[in-house]
Amino acid sequence: MSYKQIKWMILIVPTLTVGLWEYLRHTLLMPYITMEAGNFLTPVFVFLISMTLLNQLFKRLEQVQEELNKERAENAALAARDLLARELHDGIAQSLFLLSVKMDRAEARGKNTQEASDFEEMRKLVHEVNRYVRQAIANLRFPAQTDEKEYEDSIKSRIEHTAKETFIHPDIAWTIPDQSFTAKEKVELLACIREALLNIQKHAHADRVSVTGSGNEKSWLIRIDDNGRGTELDPFQVKDRYGMRIMKERAQELKWRVDFISLPQGSRVEIRKGEDNT
Repeated sequence: MSYKQIKWMILIVPTLTVGLWEYLRHTLLMPYITMEAGNFLTPVFVFLISMTLLNQLFKRLEQVQEELNKERAENAALAARDLLARELHDGIAQSLFLLSVKMDRAEARGKNTQEASDFEEMRKLVHEVNRYVRQAIANLRFPAQTDEKEYEDSIKSRIEHTAKETFIHPDIAWTIPDQSFTAKEKVELLACIREALLNIQKHAHADRVSVTGSGNEKSWLIRIDDNGRGTELDPFQVKDRYGMRIMKERAQELKWRVDFISLPQGSRVEIRKGEDNT
């Protein structure tokens, strides 16, 4: 029942009830109910009807107030996230970019082979840190959704957005329900998928990528497959794969399992939670 309907019922129903009661009392019930009893029952009826309708009104007002408070809290959180994203972008991200430029210039002046190797290692590290800062900015500007369909769309949108950045066009099949993840888990999972796609773009040279997710709240499995050149080495153990190592660490913090599997053609990254997570 809407607020407007309850308001009009409070105005009309008690009046009609009292009028009907007085009519029946004087025409049909006079032999059975004394004047004093009738006068006592009239305000009792008005009180009971008014309290019933007002109770509905108060519930509706409380519901509206809760929705307003929730909306205010969400708007405040979004504003804080946007402010933090701008500060990261204007501060750390631009500083890292400037540092990268200066390192390129310093490396160009370097003559020693060891120095050149050190500069290459530092440049890779700066690029990895810069990528994760930009990833954090993207996560802050892309709030987690709560509706199941919206969450499904948000996952796909994020993967497609990453694909545009990395020139990968993945086939996406996602059936894991929204309630399987907390808000933190959604952000961390998107970051892991993003890193896997970036790693494919950087090292696999694949032209076909698929992302599949299936399962439920207790047990789920996500696979990122590619048809690239593959490798026998575990990228989680390779020294210069900082992104993949950080990806595995953040997954392990949530008690997820992450594996790299070599395929006959290409490779696979699996992220799983559940009974077989051993």
